[in-house]
Amino acid sequence: MSRTKTIQRLLLVSAAIALSSTAGTRALAEERIPVEAVRAINLARTYVVRLNGGLEVYRPAQCMFATASKSTPCLISTDGEGFLLQFMGGPPAWQQTDSPPTMETEIRISPDGTEVVEILYNGEPR
Repeated sequence: MSRTKTIQRLLLVSAAIALSSTAGTRALAEERIPVEAVRAINLARTYVVRLNGGLEVYRPAQCMFATASKSTPCLISTDGEGFLLQFMGGPPAWQQTDSPPTMETEIRISPDGTEVVEILYNGEPR
């Protein structure tokens, strides 16, 4: 194969990789949740950790750390009243050691993700 043909092939392969990478990035962006929802999840997590004694004694479920995907199971609903989140929690490493949760929380965060509107429940798992 001539040097020119080799260069042309490399350019075509590079272009194909660039296009697939762009498509993949676009697909990931479409799967992400809105910035207000990310803000709401972060606020809820931080607020509830503080409410339940700090990270030394309480850790929220892993879903409260998953803010990049629309399929975050802790985010129950989004509507005009804001973001409704429901999640379990427990002592440090409770999920990693397959221990049962000791707390359940249901919290509503404002539509812009900046204020705690209401703690609907924060107690023993129901």
